[in-house]
Amino acid sequence: MATDWSDDIAIAELTDEPALSDELNLLLERAKGEDGPVPHVVVNLGAVTYVNSSNIAQLLRLRQVLGKQGRRLRICSASDEVWSVFIVAGLDKIFHFAPDPMTALAGLQLEDAEGGAA
Repeated sequence: MATDWSDDIAIAELTDEPALSDELNLLLERAKGEDGPVPHVVVNLGAVTYVNSSNIAQLLRLRQVLGKQGRRLRICSASDEVWSVFIVAGLDKIFHFAPDPMTALAGLQLEDAEGGAA
């Protein structure tokens, strides 16, 4: 489940299916902004051992919806198996990745301080 790290950033600690799809759907609903302010989102994939095409589609949609709201998505702690899926699909050039949650958080905060660079 996503937790608010600050007023502007939420962290989602994800696990394998079926929770992965459910949590990504909840993040997508929150990103639409119907229930209040939309935060930047850090997705921690440290406990995820595989992703399927539906998960990738959900992440792409989440990135798109957040972008429309002026917010950013960061993915962190991807295992070698999950990382290889992103590379093979060419998504390493689409998403922003960090090695761990603290680096992802620091990157978002630094970008906000510098004026919101993507």
